[in-house]
Amino acid sequence: MNNQQQNQQQQQQASKTNAQKVQKQNAASAQGNSYNTEFASETNAQEVRQQNAQSEAHKNQASTNYKQQQNQQNR
Repeated sequence: MNNQQQNQQQQQQASKTNAQKVQKQNAASAQGNSYNTEFASETNAQEVRQQNAQSEAHKNQASTNYKQQQNQQNR
């Protein structure tokens, strides 16, 4: 097959998915993602939940304080 024929064939197949290429990319990507499990194991879910609850409580308190200030100003 000459270069012109190869180019034509590549152009015709450009819209088609090359499964072998995708599989190779996926395998390479999987090897590079080993850090995900490392970070996941360092996360303390209970501590995150506690911090989220504290944040929500502070947010609610700030909202209540703001509403009280607005009510006092409107009197």
